[in-house]
Amino acid sequence: MASKSSSSKSSTDRKSVANLRAGKTSGGGGSSTLWENVKAILVTLAIFLAIRTFLIEAYRIPSGSMIPTLLVGDWLFVNKLAYGPHVPFTDINLPGYDDPERGDVVVFVSPNQIDQPEDPNPILVKRLVAVAGDTVWMRGGVFHVNGMAQRQGFPASENPKGDGGFSHPLFSWQKQFEVRGTPAGDPPASPTLDDWGPLVVPANFLFMLGDNRYDSKDGRYWGFVPRENVRGRPVFVYYTYNADESVRPLPFITDIRWGRIGTIIK
Repeated sequence: MASKSSSSKSSTDRKSVANLRAGKTSGGGGSSTLWENVKAILVTLAIFLAIRTFLIEAYRIPSGSMIPTLLVGDWLFVNKLAYGPHVPFTDINLPGYDDPERGDVVVFVSPNQIDQPEDPNPILVKRLVAVAGDTVWMRGGVFHVNGMAQRQGFPASENPKGDGGFSHPLFSWQKQFEVRGTPAGDPPASPTLDDWGPLVVPANFLFMLGDNRYDSKDGRYWGFVPRENVRGRPVFVYYTYNADESVRPLPFITDIRWGRIGTIIK
């Protein structure tokens, strides 16, 4: 009987040693599994944050300033790599593979908007209409770049017309950039929505306007956009619903614009 007991104890000791060599201890299985799950979650989160920071991000259209190109309720995928991704919590912009060009729809951080201290630098999406060195002005609602009229094509030209003579104290920023002696003549004494400039876009700055010119708070109000404020280029609409006019309950489910999903942004 003593021999059998000794043999049993020896076998148990050998199993314990084997478990220790394999890194297994009594009661440690649960901790190991938990740590593996935590690591998987952390890796997944890191990959998600890297993609969101440096490659692509979702953006929702909250206003009608870019109608008909973008509608209220559109959700876009934004290519952040194109113009160079921004490193969060820093002033660093990494190189991109493209430069913003006239005509691009661009996502950017707004210049300081003194009239909305609760959110002075929102993320906006507008159309880039002029780059550094361009001379820009508007006469009778027609936008000009370097002397060439830039008439809005259909369907943007079908947007409702507003009061082109509207003026605002926020337009006063234009005074320091006004120039004389251009084909446009002298700048108006008081800039309005339809008549302002000529202005020269400074180095390393861009000028943005909304496609819906009479319902867009854009560069006419808050000025030029620093190049480093650019955050990306919208690619396509991946989800959209009638967010501002729907009479259906739960419109994000019941009033989806199916025919617009997949629309390429131009």
